[in-house]
Amino acid sequence: MVRTQPLVSILTTGGTIASRRFADGARPALAAEELVAGSAEAGVALRTREVLHLDSSSLLPEDLDAVRSAVVAELDDPSVTGVVLTHGTDTMEETAMLIDLMHADPRPVIMTGAQRPADSPDADGPANLSAAIAAAVDPLSRDRGVLIAMGGTLVPARGTAKFDSAADAPFATVRADLPRPLLTPTPIAGTRVDIVMLYPGVDPSIIGWCAGAGATGIVLVATGSGNTHPRVVDAVADAIGRGVVVVVCSRVPRGEIVATYGGGGGAVDLVARGAIISPWLRGPQARIAMQALLAGGAGHADVAAFFAAE
Repeated sequence: MVRTQPLVSILTTGGTIASRRFADGARPALAAEELVAGSAEAGVALRTREVLHLDSSSLLPEDLDAVRSAVVAELDDPSVTGVVLTHGTDTMEETAMLIDLMHADPRPVIMTGAQRPADSPDADGPANLSAAIAAAVDPLSRDRGVLIAMGGTLVPARGTAKFDSAADAPFATVRADLPRPLLTPTPIAGTRVDIVMLYPGVDPSIIGWCAGAGATGIVLVATGSGNTHPRVVDAVADAIGRGVVVVVCSRVPRGEIVATYGGGGGAVDLVARGAIISPWLRGPQARIAMQALLAGGAGHADVAAFFAAE
């Protein structure tokens, strides 16, 4: 039988878009079929599958692997025009990044969610889901990797962060035209990469603790253009000497990070001791990229090349 209308596969994972409010707080409650009911676009066939039923804040690396595998499985069907993935907004930027890193298929993967539970009088989930379905069948969405559709916006996954905890369109890009170097698909569960936030008076021993606890990579969320204290630089050098790959990004929401300052604790000093600068990706997505790289067997030079291509 020849299909005469586009087919969109809708994968659900929980999140606010599937939540209802209870006395002890909102939590995912809608099954996939309930979530999709009433969201059909004219002339578009929908196929639903529930992958997870969780708040995205509680996802583990193995859950991200499961979600990515579910997307791949749907795209194994040549009759699928595109995939829509519903997801909580707390960690949507991480899951979106992981899928985008390994998504070579030209067909679109559109992620969406909600800022208000499904039983809210002004629930935004239905409109977001309808917009995501429309984007999934739009030829202009092809060859763009993973896109996030929320609040009337459609932004690329790579370089995106949640900038607003309440706005209908919470996601924005650090840079909209980031290159998309792709990685060989591989599970990330079992590969540990930690994030360390840097601030005045941070204890440098935290870095050594991460290295000793099994981290194969560390992302430093540094001040300004990748700067910190000289004692932190010494701790970073020690961790790198133990085989840990260290990437430096910034806690500043926007702008390119360029190693400019020295003085013993600047980004120039970190680079001189072996750290790698992430010019555009911020902490959460830099961590996912490192996790995927290291899980695939990348070494220091491979990680440096990836971030140099941003």
